[in-house]
Amino acid sequence: MFAADPKTLNRIAPSIRRIVIADPNPASARLLMDIMKVIGSREVFIESDEERALELLRDVEPGMVFTERRGETLNGETLTRRLRRSSMICRTAPVIMVTSDATASSIKGARDAGVHEFLRKPFTAGDLFKRIENVALKARPWIEAVGYVGPDRRRFNSGEYAGARKRKADAASNETTIDPKTQALRILAAALAQFNQDPMQAARAVKQQVDTLKALAASTGDINLAIAANGLDAYLSGGGVTKDGLAQPIGAILALSAPVPQTRAG
Repeated sequence: MFAADPKTLNRIAPSIRRIVIADPNPASARLLMDIMKVIGSREVFIESDEERALELLRDVEPGMVFTERRGETLNGETLTRRLRRSSMICRTAPVIMVTSDATASSIKGARDAGVHEFLRKPFTAGDLFKRIENVALKARPWIEAVGYVGPDRRRFNSGEYAGARKRKADAASNETTIDPKTQALRILAAALAQFNQDPMQAARAVKQQVDTLKALAASTGDINLAIAANGLDAYLSGGGVTKDGLAQPIGAILALSAPVPQTRAG
């Protein structure tokens, strides 16, 4: 029998006080709701339709979201992507995908959509609590890019799929760690290159990297980086952000880390 530690329950309480369950299967949604109420949820909202689920998320601003992967009226991956790219207050809320479809492709799809955790049906209360504890108490860095918006995918570890792994990518379970500055510079370059695909998200991605670089400049005493980052921040603050307008201030930041040309001695 599963019994959660009272101290842990108190720590996760703020995250699960108000939740949304997006699942087209009434029985599954009801089971999850009953378990969550026992754990400590006070307000549980259930929706089976993707469009109405998005409206519900906007209205109730949950601390945590549970979604099925697929159904006639809902696609959990699409729902998560739309939430992540929205302007909702809850756009960064932890999303746990609860589904019986635990294949390598479904797990990868959930990860790339911006899902925090993956839980296979049927599940035990202990399995569910472990996922909740992970997202509530072990925060993952937030990635604000153009091609991807969500928690750091390098920390994603569903532990659900036990089948054969046939792709080269499957073998690379631990991706190389990238330092914050390098990652910020990469996202800046990508945001500029992909600006026309999604201008609003590109501008939002640039803003997050500016904040990261300004903090790094302050902590390391890098005056040149501070000046360049503040120049980009000033441009963003002026409104009317365009790709052409971003080119110069982003270029100035990227130039600071450009390789120094080698010259022959003598």
